[in-house]
Amino acid sequence: MFATDDTIVAIATPAGRGALGVIRLSGPGALDLAGALLACGAALQPRHATLTRVTSNDGAGAVDEVVATFFPAPHSYTGEHVVEITGHGSPVLLQAMLKRAIVSGARLAEPGEFTLRSFLNGKRDLVQSEAVADLIDAATPLQARIAFDQLEGTLTERIAVIDSKLFDLIVRLEASLDFPDEGFHFIEPARAAADIDEVIAALDNLLTGARAGRMIREGAMVVIAGRTNVGKSSIFNELAGTQRAIVTPIPGTTRDLVTENVNIGGIEVTLVDTAGWRETLDVVESEGVSRGSRARRIADLVLLVLDSSEPLTDADEQLLGETASINRIVVSNKTDLRRHRSIAEPSFELPASVPVSALTGDGFDKLRHAVTDALVGEERLRDAAPISNARHITLLERCRVSLVTARDAATAANVPEEFLLTDLQASRACLDEIVGRRTSEDVLRHIFERFCIGK
Repeated sequence: MFATDDTIVAIATPAGRGALGVIRLSGPGALDLAGALLACGAALQPRHATLTRVTSNDGAGAVDEVVATFFPAPHSYTGEHVVEITGHGSPVLLQAMLKRAIVSGARLAEPGEFTLRSFLNGKRDLVQSEAVADLIDAATPLQARIAFDQLEGTLTERIAVIDSKLFDLIVRLEASLDFPDEGFHFIEPARAAADIDEVIAALDNLLTGARAGRMIREGAMVVIAGRTNVGKSSIFNELAGTQRAIVTPIPGTTRDLVTENVNIGGIEVTLVDTAGWRETLDVVESEGVSRGSRARRIADLVLLVLDSSEPLTDADEQLLGETASINRIVVSNKTDLRRHRSIAEPSFELPASVPVSALTGDGFDKLRHAVTDALVGEERLRDAAPISNARHITLLERCRVSLVTARDAATAANVPEEFLLTDLQASRACLDEIVGRRTSEDVLRHIFERFCIGK
């Protein structure tokens, strides 16, 4: 996977038919291999689009009209010679070009190998490389914005500032250790502790948006729960924007989990409709109720639906009690009927709820805002939530632990400077691992294997 002395090739556009299809070559032999495919040979001008044809196997005719572009090293995506051939999006034509390139000496690229070569050749760091995959996978505009911010280097810059402060502190401590007999101290313990506190504060500021960033990047699971006939499926359909779940006046209509992926406030939400909670002897419905209970336990957020046109039932109160300690929103449905009847006073204080009408659509804008706030809080209102990757968050938290240990050592009496230096170097190693200055092959393989082929 880490060989960079050969030339790789892949189809860079999705499988299936399309108006255009792209073949990408990268490596020392990219130009020569392109010459074996194209009627113009290897006579491609750097960074100029050349209209030409792909020749047949025997070279006697043409099979497609294409546009070829040559990007010479190091001014290319991978830092190597790159040739991109854009033709018609027929899978037959693209596969034929791919096979001819392989027969001519190219190797079929592994998933993410173009971006891996870009990283290995210093074109972008590991954070930016991971952002490439996130940008491709983005399902909401907010996901795309955060991924593009990281691709532009916003997170890299913030880490670089923290790393610079750590490096300066480490240099001063090492200088003090280099002159122990002369009694030189380039930094006093109190000053070192204060400087470490500044770095910790910078880390805390960076981690503030971590929960929101990770939720936006990875999505969330939102489960709609409640007793039978409170309108769960109607609310599900309204949030999903489609008649996905069956709605009838008959209790127990929903007997299994119904899911739909929706965009709520820029967050990719897996919305789950569950069977109405009630005691039942029906084996199928009972299994549906059990699945709903399990879904509530693992959900990022539960929408507990009550029927505002009827008094609270024992089932309502039991569900309110069971969900009191988890992340939830109480939704009072059927507000269009509240002029006739209202919820009776429960045996405990009823939490604040979001009133909606699944029949008229009233209140759903407020409900969507409530869902977004419950998932990411006010952090979503920041200009950017740069920390969104679990690997980055884990390493930053590990870095913080080492810094706290170093700060405590600096404020303690008679602690050798070597101990303080060891913790500071450990914290800096975490930052190096985030951007890829020191990362194992196993970590790189795990990161790049999730990329699509051709990128």
